[in-house]
Amino acid sequence: MTMTPRDTLTIGLVGSGFITEFHLKSMLGVRNVKVGGVYSRSEENRQRIVDLAAELGLGPCASFSSLDAMLEDGGIDAIWILSPNHTRLDIMRQIHAAITEKRSKVFAVACEKPLARTIGEANEMLRLAEDAKLNHGYLENQVFCTPVLRGKEIIWRRAAANAGRPYLARAAEEHSGPHAAWFWQGDKQGGGVLNDMMCHSVEVARHLLTDPAKPRSSLKIKAVNGTVANLKWTQPKYAQQLSERYGPDVDYRNRPSEDFARATITLEDEEGHDLMIEATTSWAYVGAGLRIQLELLGPEYSMEFNSLATGLKIFMSREISGAEGEDLVEKQNAEQGLMPVLEDEAGIYGYTDENRHMVECFRKGETPSETFVDGVAVVQMLMGLYYSAEEGRTVTFPAEELENYVPMVARVGAD
Repeated sequence: MTMTPRDTLTIGLVGSGFITEFHLKSMLGVRNVKVGGVYSRSEENRQRIVDLAAELGLGPCASFSSLDAMLEDGGIDAIWILSPNHTRLDIMRQIHAAITEKRSKVFAVACEKPLARTIGEANEMLRLAEDAKLNHGYLENQVFCTPVLRGKEIIWRRAAANAGRPYLARAAEEHSGPHAAWFWQGDKQGGGVLNDMMCHSVEVARHLLTDPAKPRSSLKIKAVNGTVANLKWTQPKYAQQLSERYGPDVDYRNRPSEDFARATITLEDEEGHDLMIEATTSWAYVGAGLRIQLELLGPEYSMEFNSLATGLKIFMSREISGAEGEDLVEKQNAEQGLMPVLEDEAGIYGYTDENRHMVECFRKGETPSETFVDGVAVVQMLMGLYYSAEEGRTVTFPAEELENYVPMVARVGAD
């Protein structure tokens, strides 16, 4: 893909929720970018994003009452799809139509994780992007986490070059539950914690195991084995909390999604050697806040990272009280005691480097290191894990039975 590099990439945001704010804040560390517009259904939420973009000096950002209006504006170069999972395919269809009908000058699109709720939807997202000749990027922030970038570079340059490639990656992500109602609804989200968070874990683990000189596709998926469970939120006390917080749309007494998931994935490298991924995710973890743990093991070496093992910690006694918030760490569960502080969440979690990479690739007409192709591969692994959990067996790849598969919690939610 070649084009004359642009001095500045002007992006349009689709969505105005929690993740959109994270992306905006991360853009402070990105050069050559301007946020030119935002579209979502809520005028109030759009205005909040417009105001934040102005406060951060990323605008001027316009509020658009329809997606077509933003696509046809003429000043938007690329779209960031940051809306809920169940809206993404329809948004991609609108983008495709506007471009193929020559109503839009947009030439690139980036989409938040996961790319889609099923393999069929993911393949359609990729087909639409390619048919519209769009440069496309898959927004998997953990691949761009600063500890991951630095750790992988050192391991492959110093350790793997001497002792051989790494063979086992472990990834875990846990917190006490999502921010918005749609995450808890299986039909809208596409599943439960496995779909919401395992998408991070399997892709960052696959990334760590991939030779940096080779594409992610150099590793082939051989087999997956998954387990899901409801550990906390189906208990009457906590199901009632969800009902009070979100109303009748979230009914964990009758329509729960899993709040714990485990995965074992066998990969094969280009020389036929087996590699392993072990991953766990949970919405039932009660600690200081969101915890990400990563490990990479090889013949004579290892690396590890724990997002809550911070260098900065603050202690507050019981005499100090205040409103609940997330000013110390995402999904913060307490305001007293010894608390870890993530001084740059957007950077440590990878949003800054992720957006810097996407902006530079789109601006220069280069292919990002994470594309919709990788998004499809992630959904294939997730659907294999759901199917494995439902069938109670290991699923081997290629698995044609997954092409039209919908996880049980998504089927139940749609009833």
